[in-house]
Amino acid sequence: MEVGIRELKNGLSRYLKRVQKGESVVVTQHGRPVARIVPVGVSEHLEQLMSDARVTWSGRRFRPPSNAPRPKPGHPVSDYVGEDRR
Repeated sequence: MEVGIRELKNGLSRYLKRVQKGESVVVTQHGRPVARIVPVGVSEHLEQLMSDARVTWSGRRFRPPSNAPRPKPGHPVSDYVGEDRR
């Protein structure tokens, strides 16, 4: 979605609610994009996929699948990352 600066100022709360739901907002000045407002926690790569309409995001926090291995107490997470990369 694109919005001009004046409209963004007038309806900031409304646009921020949309961002909280997972939508990104491109801010324009005189019709040219100058900024992008994205939900917190969205990586640049994911944001690019979202802006290309290749993926969507519900706005909820990521939850790993229930069958994902759980770290054992006392083992550093880096051990599991290394295993996953093999």
